[in-house]
Amino acid sequence: MRNSGAPAHPAVHPAPATRPTDAERVRSILAAAHSMTVVVDGRRTEVRHLDGTDVLGRLHLHPAAPATGGPLTALEDERPRIRLEFTDVAPIPVRDRVRARVTVLGRLLTPYAETATGDSTCVEYGQAVLETPDGFSYIGLEELDAACPDPLAPYEAGMLTHLLDDHGDLVTLLLRLVDPMPSAAVLRALPVAMDRYGITLRLEERRGHHDVRLPFPSPLDRVEQSGTQIQVLFSAARRRSHRNTLPA
Repeated sequence: MRNSGAPAHPAVHPAPATRPTDAERVRSILAAAHSMTVVVDGRRTEVRHLDGTDVLGRLHLHPAAPATGGPLTALEDERPRIRLEFTDVAPIPVRDRVRARVTVLGRLLTPYAETATGDSTCVEYGQAVLETPDGFSYIGLEELDAACPDPLAPYEAGMLTHLLDDHGDLVTLLLRLVDPMPSAAVLRALPVAMDRYGITLRLEERRGHHDVRLPFPSPLDRVEQSGTQIQVLFSAARRRSHRNTLPA
């Protein structure tokens, strides 16, 4: 029986996500990668033409076995180390085009096969390292397995290029949604990233730049929803009173 004299506590609901988690960002970068650098025992190999195939589909990642301190540990230490390096580059011409770097570390359980052959490789997973302008983060295997690639990741480059090339005036219109409003020092605004949570604009000034995020009304589940959500942002910008535009 509930105690009627006890004070009622409202339910606490977590704030809705407005940007990908670090693990989701790593999965998205791997899913959309067209090239990577593979380093095995210090030997570097550039692998290109991945055709946007999720790298994790060709790698079987296994958790690290607990150290026993016995002879088996010494044998395990002799297994080749592998490092996979990925660079996330903005698809449009902006300053500092490198948006993030991802490094996947581990040990080979089977011989590394060239990606072009379509063969899979088993790797004892060490960790994934995400490097962004904000710093470093480290993602474990369980966290990586639980994350899903962003549904826009394979299409982001084409969407941003189309937005800039064919609708540049609408990109400028989105500045009305930036709060606080951009200063007169901003020379141009460019769409530098897009994910299921929103669009990121890069505001370039003569001596620097900074990024601002414009969230969608709700996160996308499918790429087909992106057109509607983008139009909602444009409509909201049109309703805003004229606050700031870039100089001609």
